[in-house]
Amino acid sequence: MDLILPSVGLIFWMTITFLIVFFLLRKMAWKPILGALKDREKSIQEALDSAQKAKEEMAALQASNEAILMEARNERDKLLKEARDTKENIISEAKTGAQKEADKIMQSARESIQSEKTAAMDELKNQVAKLSIEIAEKIIRTELSSDEKQKALVNTMLNEVSVN
Repeated sequence: MDLILPSVGLIFWMTITFLIVFFLLRKMAWKPILGALKDREKSIQEALDSAQKAKEEMAALQASNEAILMEARNERDKLLKEARDTKENIISEAKTGAQKEADKIMQSARESIQSEKTAAMDELKNQVAKLSIEIAEKIIRTELSSDEKQKALVNTMLNEVSVN
């Protein structure tokens, strides 16, 4: 039964040994372990602070990026509007210029047609006059082919002239 109940001497020496080991650990190992734990706690806290700071910077950058993106969209919309306005102005100017050019061409064509019409009418009058003279000449030759007809015509003309 000695094995089951420890003796007082054993308990005494175990307590002394425990206290010696405790004081040695406290002097030699406990401070470095606590120092390492404090250093670890400090580095974890710095990492958390750094992560929080990075999170705040990311939020600020995201807000800044959204503002820049919104500004870029507004600028793009402004440029597109200006481009559309410029396109419409160019088309309008081109239409106006084309209409003026078409009016000039039409006016020039009208003047040319009128000039050609006048020239054709003059030419036609000249040809009609020539034909009339040629026909009259042929008729007179036919009518005055004999001497008697010539004398009769001369007498008729003299009578008409003296009568008037």
